[in-house]
Amino acid sequence: MVVVIFATAGARATDAAAQAPPGATRARAEVQIGLCAPADHIVQALGLRARGSPIEVWQFDDATLTLFARGVRLRLRVASDGRSVFTLKVAAQDCARLDRDRVPAGEGKCEYDVYATSTTGAMSLNVDLGEKQTSDLVAGRMTPAQALSPAQAGYLRDIVAIWPLPPGLRALGPIEVRTYRDKSRKYDIDISQLRGGEKYAEISRKVPLADADREMKIMEGNLSRAGVDLCSDQSSQASNKLRALLR
Repeated sequence: MVVVIFATAGARATDAAAQAPPGATRARAEVQIGLCAPADHIVQALGLRARGSPIEVWQFDDATLTLFARGVRLRLRVASDGRSVFTLKVAAQDCARLDRDRVPAGEGKCEYDVYATSTTGAMSLNVDLGEKQTSDLVAGRMTPAQALSPAQAGYLRDIVAIWPLPPGLRALGPIEVRTYRDKSRKYDIDISQLRGGEKYAEISRKVPLADADREMKIMEGNLSRAGVDLCSDQSSQASNKLRALLR
């Protein structure tokens, strides 16, 4: 079954722009829908074209998913040349009142993740890692705490209040992620495959937050006309995927 990659908790506002904090209507949102249909059918029904080469993705957490329970994700995206981007993503953040000093230029962003049942601000902070750092992190020769940038470590310590990081964090994966574009080139579709063969798919588009509710309806209509089923539960699949990786 193809299911959604990631969904944040919380009730989605009927009108995202009206319910967001003051000033948030100038922010960006990523409208995302989990797809529950065979991957081959999604590709054919939406006329998808692969965009670039597949990448390898690793998630970091412990055996009880302590970070995930706190709305925190540590994600490593590895390119074909062995280099990577190590991302700290924190859910339920107030983008409209963000302390800009927390986000050094070129290292991150705060935008709204919009799903069928939730609209929430999410902070992402990135650090580029070289080939050796990447391999050391995946193999456990480097800890996630050692790989974090000063901005990432500071955000975890001062804003999220998770510091030091929990013991027992390990690399969960790998996940092969291939990104596609539809015929209109408006949407990104990520199709991911775990080592055990399970597949996950999500379609997304970035728009102004004020347009997110309308864009969600447009996307749902387009998918319905194409005969692509949406996941009935858009809120719980992330934990299911992480638990599959733990196995």
